[in-house]
Amino acid sequence: MEVMRETYCKSDKELQRSHERCKKLGIQKNQVFSKKIICDTELQKKFTFNRNLILTAEPYIENLMNFVRGSNFFILLTDKEGCILNAIGDEKILSKSFSMKMIPGAFMNEENIGTNAMSMVIKNNKPIQISGNQHFIYEYHKWTCSAAPIRDRYGNLIAVLDLTGYIESVHSHTLGMVIAASNAVEEMLKIKEYEIINNINNKYKKTVFNFIPMPIITSDADGKIEICNEKALSILGNNRVKVSGMKDIIENWINVKKDIYLGKSVSEEVNIHVSKNRVRCHLTANPIYNSEKNAIEIIYVFEGIKDIKRKNNDQAYYTFDKILGEDENFIKVIEYSKKISGSKSTILIIGESGTGKELFAQSIHNYSSRSEGPFIALNCGAIPEQLMESELFGYEEGSFTGAKKGGNPGKFELADGGTIMLDEIGEMPLDMQTKLLRVVQEGVITKIGSSRSIPIDVRIIAVTNKDLKKEVELGRFRKDLYYRLNVLPIYLPPLRERKSDIILLVKHFMSSISKKLGKKDFIISEEYLRKMIKYDWPGNIRELKNVVELIVNSGGIPANYFGEEECDDKIILDINDECLKLDYIEKLHLAKVLRRFKGNITHSADALGIRRNTLYNKIKKYNISM
Repeated sequence: MEVMRETYCKSDKELQRSHERCKKLGIQKNQVFSKKIICDTELQKKFTFNRNLILTAEPYIENLMNFVRGSNFFILLTDKEGCILNAIGDEKILSKSFSMKMIPGAFMNEENIGTNAMSMVIKNNKPIQISGNQHFIYEYHKWTCSAAPIRDRYGNLIAVLDLTGYIESVHSHTLGMVIAASNAVEEMLKIKEYEIINNINNKYKKTVFNFIPMPIITSDADGKIEICNEKALSILGNNRVKVSGMKDIIENWINVKKDIYLGKSVSEEVNIHVSKNRVRCHLTANPIYNSEKNAIEIIYVFEGIKDIKRKNNDQAYYTFDKILGEDENFIKVIEYSKKISGSKSTILIIGESGTGKELFAQSIHNYSSRSEGPFIALNCGAIPEQLMESELFGYEEGSFTGAKKGGNPGKFELADGGTIMLDEIGEMPLDMQTKLLRVVQEGVITKIGSSRSIPIDVRIIAVTNKDLKKEVELGRFRKDLYYRLNVLPIYLPPLRERKSDIILLVKHFMSSISKKLGKKDFIISEEYLRKMIKYDWPGNIRELKNVVELIVNSGGIPANYFGEEECDDKIILDINDECLKLDYIEKLHLAKVLRRFKGNITHSADALGIRRNTLYNKIKKYNISM
């Protein structure tokens, strides 16, 4: 509130001086558009330079928008010069602001659009709320703007957050909400900056350690791995994924840890097991202390390393043998997916949410000749539009102020020699679809800030839960790109179309979740199994897994979850009753249905929601008499 009082006390004089400056600058009262609006390459450079700011601020902007949604507000994020980087809001007022070219690339500083809340924050580096004719130009008189600075850890202005609405919609607390959001962004930026500094320090130490001709690992006092030099990495099969496996080794080295806490260096012969690798060596541990003489870091040096068996480990972990299903059509999908895995053609996986699209994408990669190469996944719906090009294709050193030395590779370059999975491909903006089409057609990428085409060898697997053909008809997806991606289509059926797999999946999830949570296997009553088979499962396998996890944790399911009155049967039965195992319950249920339809296979299969052949297989499996 002190900040609020200071803001209002000084705003009148500051506003008067701002209006006088506007007159001298030649700003016209009837002006509508900003004098400076950048686009294309120049705007892209702004986006890339402010990438960390945009990504950090985005969740806080969304959260602020949720508070005022439906009340005709829009939010702007600008850089320290007043250039708009992001704009979101209610459709009606946002469309009005866009018609006034308050769009990404437009400058909202005093020199280009006159007095407004954002220009005042840029001039004075403090929050302010401006309403009606306090704005210099007439077009803004219908609005109230509440803006607050976003500062770095030294107090320097780096951005402005603004919330704008019609005068009658704004409350005195509106500015307080904006200040709270900007403060939250500042704190998160400080945390990230600290992490960057910490990473730089770690890189410095890694560089030094990599010149030492012995394997070295460092950990914190609790055994969490922090640095692993190249020599140490080599004992893990040159695979950084396995470094995490060293944590258990160090944590379980109890005697060493006890001595270290007593301030001693420890040295002894140890056997190290990482995955299927095994190595015997002499391990020395030396503690590093802080000013209070507490061990804060431990350096481990490996000497006398003997032979080690190496095993490559893919970045994609799922394989076809981990995909569960006995449904005939589903098995055909698996076999078809295996068949096309070796092709270089683009694959389009279509399926509802929760049907296992990424599981299939990873399995295809691991079944192909590219299994030793990288598997890179990118969610097209999770990347802000203005950052998508640099994420996909990377940028060159010196392409803009603040660009990383040596540039930055994009996802396609990282996937060279392997597979890239473009998840939620239907969410990709149209302009990026054009650039992706060139990659698919020509097999080359061009980084931001470069005119050089880089050839890449990447297998593309596009994934979507949308009807892309309908998206094409609606003009939201390029027709030529659709046909380029839809070379080898895979349709993953929803769970309601493979109900014969429900009991199999329930059994698998019950076992794996119980083991993971350290709980006993529960038995689900026949009545609830019947409900589960009848239920349509709109969330598919993901929803089924969540329901089983709920049962394991709480022993039940909320009443009417399956759209029926809750039955009298208990959902959970005695685990020690062998007659109530899932296989036994399924056998009883099948026999009951067969008796009801007097052994008619066709009618029984229809009632069970499964195919005739599946029913025959289950009759044979359980030795059910007809």
